[in-house]
Amino acid sequence: MYQMGSISLCSKSLLHISILFLPCFIGVTYCQKFQGLSPLISPPLIPEILNFLDQRLASVFPIIQVFKDTITSDPFNITQTWVGPDICNYKGFYCTSPPDNNSAVALASIDFNGFQLSAPTLDGFIDQLPDLALFHANSNKFSGTISPKITKLPFLYELDISNNNFLGNFPMEILGIPGLSFLDIRFNFFTGTVPPEVFTQGLDVLFLNNNNFIQKLPENLGSTTVLYLTLANNKFIGPIPRSISKASATLKEVLFLNNLLAGCLPYELGFLSELVLFDAGNNLLTGPLPCSLGCLAKLEQFNLTGNLLYGQVPEVVCALGKLVNLSLSSNYFTELGPTCRKLVNSGVLDIKKNCIHDLPEQRSVLECDAFSLHPRYCPNPASFNLIPCKVPSSPSHPSIGPKRNLVSYSALLRHAVDFQE
Repeated sequence: MYQMGSISLCSKSLLHISILFLPCFIGVTYCQKFQGLSPLISPPLIPEILNFLDQRLASVFPIIQVFKDTITSDPFNITQTWVGPDICNYKGFYCTSPPDNNSAVALASIDFNGFQLSAPTLDGFIDQLPDLALFHANSNKFSGTISPKITKLPFLYELDISNNNFLGNFPMEILGIPGLSFLDIRFNFFTGTVPPEVFTQGLDVLFLNNNNFIQKLPENLGSTTVLYLTLANNKFIGPIPRSISKASATLKEVLFLNNLLAGCLPYELGFLSELVLFDAGNNLLTGPLPCSLGCLAKLEQFNLTGNLLYGQVPEVVCALGKLVNLSLSSNYFTELGPTCRKLVNSGVLDIKKNCIHDLPEQRSVLECDAFSLHPRYCPNPASFNLIPCKVPSSPSHPSIGPKRNLVSYSALLRHAVDFQE
């Protein structure tokens, strides 16, 4: 066990007794509380007289105990384990050696996922844990604000406060965390705008879905380094920025569904060479599908259902070799080629409620005619026919199989996201 100092046994006993009776010189009430205790029994919250594995653990002990006292609801009796000096065995707390000292033992990770703890704030807790690297608190009832002091945590790289009761503007303090790579604030009550600086952070994961953000997508969206981006179920408006093509080296999964996005799909979407999932269903997007989408060789799931798209579904899109789900229902498409019709027959393409009247379950002629009476205009119309890559001369049709449980779709549920595919 770690020895804190080289105090002799005799000196330790004197020190214990001195600490025990020190409050007698300060106030009578405290002494009466411990009246009748043996001088060898120590008060419970004095780190100096508990046997900690490491001084780093001793320093965070009172911080944990203070936070414990602020918890107003603990349905699973989690905090009953937060007793004594063995912090590494507290439920939800995990220890390891910190990066700056391989021989030390420190509190490195907290996982409160699903504990349903209630507390009015996290201020004074996570921002006071100097060795913290991960904080996951999905599905609790925490509220309040994020302390600016959180930026002083040198090792923090994962922050998950999803499915809680945080409200107000985007927590700007998060932007100052130097090594943050994982940010999950979904299923809260944040409002206002997302600062564009978020998209210049060195993040791998950014989950902002199911809040009340209201704004245009920032022009620097493509500056992001994320692999997984979910902005679903908010009130984002305006077009998808053409700058999105700058994220081509990293962006794998994008969820824009259930917002108020408008305008035409940018030709630059076709440059997202790593893209596996793109879902912008239930928005106000219009125009034809760009043929550049035929360059998304890794695309498996593509959902644009519930928009105002029209024209022909490009054959090069239907020829994508890894496509297992293409959802284009509830739009106004008028033409479908032979490759796409094969996908309808195989169940890969959902084209219901469009204006292709030789297929079943389409919109009425009256409804389609009413839509065509209001022409839509897309800038750079010539770009919709451009294919900025070499596509196979003979299409490779995907074999029908089960859809993968992609990471970003699990972020649409309230529970913690599982990154094991």
